[in-house]
Amino acid sequence: MRDMTGLEWFKSSYSGNDGPECVEVALAPAHIHVRDSKTTDGPHLTVSTDTWTTFLSHAVPRV
Repeated sequence: MRDMTGLEWFKSSYSGNDGPECVEVALAPAHIHVRDSKTTDGPHLTVSTDTWTTFLSHAVPRV
């Protein structure tokens, strides 16, 4: 889903399918944008791809 900023948003693979709490992300060359799927016209968080990678390395359980 493309929004007014030209970003193409999609549901994060880390969001569950069994509840209303979903995170959407949009990829840009040097940044990752994150927003609440229930408030698509609200604010969103923008982080560098390095910061996102570091975040995921701590947030995602290792199998």
